[in-house]
Amino acid sequence: MTLSAKRPLIALVSAVPAAIAPAEAAFAEVFPDAQVWNILDDRLLEEADDRGGITPELSDRMVRLIRHAVTEGADGILLTCSIYGQVAHAISDQVDVPLFGADDAAFDAAVQAGYRSILLIAPASGPLADSARRLAETADAAGVELEIVPVVADGAALAARTGDLEALVARLHDAYASVAEPVDAILLGQYSISPGAAGLASLTGLPVLATPQRAAAALKAALEAGVAE
Repeated sequence: MTLSAKRPLIALVSAVPAAIAPAEAAFAEVFPDAQVWNILDDRLLEEADDRGGITPELSDRMVRLIRHAVTEGADGILLTCSIYGQVAHAISDQVDVPLFGADDAAFDAAVQAGYRSILLIAPASGPLADSARRLAETADAAGVELEIVPVVADGAALAARTGDLEALVARLHDAYASVAEPVDAILLGQYSISPGAAGLASLTGLPVLATPQRAAAALKAALEAGVAE
């Protein structure tokens, strides 16, 4: 059974505007039948940085956005900011629609692919540390030994904000080139830098996992499984 009878409404809850376009592009590519609804609170990430992490108040604010999406008829919800994934995990059993953190599907794919080592790239040290920790937890939970090599791509955030794809790919490649040890694959940790995935793969010859496409595929699979039941 397919979802063709009704276009599912997917709420994308974002904390930075730069994450919206990559998420929309991923759904257009992977799940074109979906109707995308953007919900943006563009202070969520800034305030998390100012407060040194996700405070209970910020967590509650994200929960209210999730509940708003459910109340207004979303068939599935994706949080596009990686550091708020913990909120999705905490309340997933309290909502009756599929709810995913930004990189849940990509982390699962990285762990299950059989890679021995993976280069994890992020645009800043805070998101990098958070993503590295959660990727390690995913690998440990699956009983997989995975070497994670974390690196910050200096200048990638600015390139992403300004939509300069050439500069973004160059900054990501600089980050890759700064690491001496060989790796089996590359994972781009934030949605904002995911547009550089194809260019980076071409330059390095390595598999590059982009989180939005994996998330879109996971939501599509979850909704199709629900229709089939």
